[in-house]
Amino acid sequence: MPDIRIRREHSLGLPKARKIAWAWAEDVEKRFGMACTVVEGDYSDTVEFTRSGVNGTLIVADDHFDLNARLGFLLGAFSKTIENEILKNLDTLLGEAGAGGKPASKKAKAKSK
Repeated sequence: MPDIRIRREHSLGLPKARKIAWAWAEDVEKRFGMACTVVEGDYSDTVEFTRSGVNGTLIVADDHFDLNARLGFLLGAFSKTIENEILKNLDTLLGEAGAGGKPASKKAKAKSK
């Protein structure tokens, strides 16, 4: 199954990063029918997301976001398109927040297992 791994660094701090993560979760719930759960922590939060054919987590920290998603067989064929849509969506939210962070940090290519 293909994996998508995305890391984005920012300089927002945890409270503002949480707002972006929640906005991202609300957006993917509406647009893609995802079920999202937010688990808050002292130093980071985890947004768990799932729907038929995809599941993953978005780790929200004071200086970065780490998104890891696992695509099922049918969606695996569209992994590049899905990854690009996630990147565009997250970068838009970061841009609107004036994150001032480093744009595209290292991201792993989708790979099959």
